[in-house]
Amino acid sequence: MTSSQAQVVIGVRRSGKSTLCYNVLQNAGVKYAYVNFDDERLASLRAEDLNDVLEVLYKICGNFTHLFIDEFQNIPEWYLFVNRLLRRNMHVILTGSNAKLLSGELSTHLTGRHKPISLYPFSFAEYCEYKQVDTVRQTTQAIAFRRAAFDEYMKQGGFPELLTLSDTRGYVNTLVDNILKRDIEQRFKITYKAAFEQMAQHLLNVSPTIVVDKSLQEAFGFKSEHTSKNYVNYLREAYLLIGLRKYSPKSRQRVVGEKVYPVDVALMNQRNDAFAGENLGWRLETVVYIELLRRCKRRGLDIYYYSERYGECDFVICQGNHAIEAVQVSYDILNAKTRKREIAGLLLAAKKTGCKKLLLITDHQYEDIKEGEYEIRVRPVYEYLLRDE
Repeated sequence: MTSSQAQVVIGVRRSGKSTLCYNVLQNAGVKYAYVNFDDERLASLRAEDLNDVLEVLYKICGNFTHLFIDEFQNIPEWYLFVNRLLRRNMHVILTGSNAKLLSGELSTHLTGRHKPISLYPFSFAEYCEYKQVDTVRQTTQAIAFRRAAFDEYMKQGGFPELLTLSDTRGYVNTLVDNILKRDIEQRFKITYKAAFEQMAQHLLNVSPTIVVDKSLQEAFGFKSEHTSKNYVNYLREAYLLIGLRKYSPKSRQRVVGEKVYPVDVALMNQRNDAFAGENLGWRLETVVYIELLRRCKRRGLDIYYYSERYGECDFVICQGNHAIEAVQVSYDILNAKTRKREIAGLLLAAKKTGCKKLLLITDHQYEDIKEGEYEIRVRPVYEYLLRDE
């Protein structure tokens, strides 16, 4: 809370950004003011009006040292105001729900003057902490309780408020509707609103999936592939979908065939007209990917998927241009055919990328497999998610 940089927390709506910032400020015991630009009464404000907002905050809160701004992307040219505050040595905390701000606008307008923090819905470790599930003891009872907690987590997801509500479907429907209509359609002035919303619901139903712009254009009647490409980008920018690029040493090949995942498994089937069903394999893969994002961002690592004619591997983790680990996800490998396919995908990725560390994550199996010069660790997901290796 003493940094001269703006602290910027970015993530999907309702992931707990405001609560996180509020708790940090409260625990720090600093004098702060708060303004929420997601309030419809402030929707017409522009950059030149923000000084009036600041004056009102001083009248209400007195001489504060920290300013907490919620959903700052709703105000055009917000960065002029923030830069001015930083020059006056104000400590600024910002939250936003648009990924473009994190990857583009912040880097352009607050170069060297901000610290970005990506926030996702609860991880399984955070879920266990909230539910008071023992994550340490290795007794039969404790392990069984962790397995039961993960089964619940994989179906319910990690949005904090979902853990306290009975009408989870209504909550998810409202959340998705707000993201589509407020964060995307209003911000980007979407022309084909109905078709755009149908496409968004479709992608949530079939994720994880590889995006094919031409197929989306034809299925939803867009005038060009460019339109469908833009629409998918907007879904990513609002954190409704998270992208994963294909592994290749060639840059041109990494920008095509992107796979997309929902930001939380709650979005996969707790919506009206969602026919995704349980799809335990897809859900498990999604949970693992979001956890990998958390871990890899902290360590400056990149994540890709590997795919070619002879097989595929769910995730390849790279440090620069060096592949350091291949991760395969399969709900169950008791079936001999499934086991052979998943191991073959890992070995293919290892041979093609040069990585030596191989991990196969399942629902409950635990073993070590020796395949020639390679060793494959098979670990249950509830253990992997609680051990940051």
